[in-house]
Amino acid sequence: MERVDISILGREYSLACPPEEKNTLAAAAQHVSQLAGRIQGTGKVSGNERIAVMAAIQVAVELLSVKAPDGTLGGLAVGDFKRRIDDMNAMLDAALPKASSKSR
Repeated sequence: MERVDISILGREYSLACPPEEKNTLAAAAQHVSQLAGRIQGTGKVSGNERIAVMAAIQVAVELLSVKAPDGTLGGLAVGDFKRRIDDMNAMLDAALPKASSKSR
């Protein structure tokens, strides 16, 4: 496990995660920190706990809008998504040698 140190609303947190998830965790924490900062900046919500709850709700809304049937990933299971990515990579791998041999 690796340690990721983050700061949200001036408070420091230390989180543990597998090495391969470190960058994703740091990016997620940065996203939450930015949302919390924007919420705090409006002056309409006071108290770190309330700001954290509002940021969590906003992140959940973002996630659900992507997962919604009419959203970007609507109706797509993770396995299907991975298969589509793998298929695209295979198509690119098949096309690249042809493209590079034509340019020679």
